[in-house]
Amino acid sequence: MNAYEGKVAIVTGGGSGIGRALCEELARRGTIVIIVDINEDGAQQVASSINEAGGCAQAAQVDVRNAGEIRSLIETTTARFGRLDYMFNNAGTNVGGEVRDLDLVHWQRIVDTNLWGVVHGTCIAYAYMVKQGFGHIVNTASLAGLTGLPTNTAYATTKHAVVGLSNSLRIEAAELGVKVSVVCPSFVQTNGLEALTVINARREDLTGNIPLKPISPARAARKILKGVAANKGIIVFPFYARLIWWLWRLNAALLLPIGTQMVKKFRTARVDS
Repeated sequence: MNAYEGKVAIVTGGGSGIGRALCEELARRGTIVIIVDINEDGAQQVASSINEAGGCAQAAQVDVRNAGEIRSLIETTTARFGRLDYMFNNAGTNVGGEVRDLDLVHWQRIVDTNLWGVVHGTCIAYAYMVKQGFGHIVNTASLAGLTGLPTNTAYATTKHAVVGLSNSLRIEAAELGVKVSVVCPSFVQTNGLEALTVINARREDLTGNIPLKPISPARAARKILKGVAANKGIIVFPFYARLIWWLWRLNAALLLPIGTQMVKKFRTARVDS
C-alpha cells in the first residue's frame, strides 16, 4: 500500500534542500503537501513546480521560531483538509566554527531554529494528532545528533536534543495512535553547505573538511519516506552513517582519530579575527 496517497503533510524548511526533495517525493506519491519556509519565494516556487507536474501543494511563509505562526499554520491546514497525517519538522540552520569563537548570538540562532522550531512543530501537531487519534511526526536531526561533530558543536547540541525529544515522545505517543520518527542522515549535498556561516575560517575550508561523501537530497528523501512508512524510530543513512553509529555505540574512542583530524585541519586554515 502507498502510505502517502491522499494524506496531508506539512514540511518545514520545504523551500530548499532535503525539505524540497521531501515535498516533491511526497507529491509524487499522492500526498497533499503544505510547503513551509521562512523564504516565501522559495516555498512558492516549489509549490508551483509540484502543481504544474500534477501534484497538490500550497506554500506558506512561516518562521518556525514563532510558536504562534506554527499554531496558525496547523489550525489553517486542519480546518481546510480535516486532518494532518504527517508533520515533518525539517527546518534548520548552522554556524560552523570552534566553540571558543562562537558567541551567544550564534548559539541563540541555532537553538531557536533547530530546537525550538522542532519543539513548536512537534508539540502543536502532537496535540492535534492525539485528538484525531492518528498521525506521524518526523523530526530531522543528524548523525551529529547521535555521535558528535567537532567545529559544529552548537549544531550537534541541538540535534542531540531533537533525538532525545523524538525517542522519548515516541514511547509516550504509541498508545495514543501517534507515531514519531527522527531522521539522522550523514552529510547531504544541499545549499545549506554553500550558505553556511563559518566563524574565523573560510567556508570552503570547513565544507572541504567533510571526511565523507555527501548524498543527494532526492536520495535522502526516498530513504526518509521509506523509513517513515516502516515506522522506524531512528532513520540513519546512508550505510556508512549506520556503520559510524554502530562503531560509536561499540566504542566511541574508535572514532576519536577522525574527529581529532577534523579539528587539526580546521585549525590549519584558521583565520583569527
